[in-house]
Amino acid sequence: MTASKRKPPRDRGQVAFEYMGFVPLLLLVGLCAIQLGIAAYAVNQAGTGARAAARTASHDFPEIPPVVAGHRAMSDWISKNGNAVVHPAPSGADTVKYTAEVKIPSIIPWVNDFGTATRSSTMPKE
Repeated sequence: MTASKRKPPRDRGQVAFEYMGFVPLLLLVGLCAIQLGIAAYAVNQAGTGARAAARTASHDFPEIPPVVAGHRAMSDWISKNGNAVVHPAPSGADTVKYTAEVKIPSIIPWVNDFGTATRSSTMPKE
């Protein structure tokens, strides 16, 4: 009778083992989500820099050069170390156009190049 009441083998620790295999996948998904947010932020900053430069260039006598205004409008984290370029673009006789290119920063290990975010802005001359 005692042989028929035998206990099943124990699975103690099995969940911890499975969890340890799943943690790297969760970390990778989390890093990818954060990287997507950083890319969106870089695109936003490129648009801000282009608008500020075009707005400054549209004035008859700007107080500061448009390229400087474009760089000042962007956050230091994005525009430092030459990661952002603001330059004039071809435009019509009564408009000014500036383009900003921002290198997208990377937080994912072993991936250093996510490309650049480019935005342009056109403003009428005053």
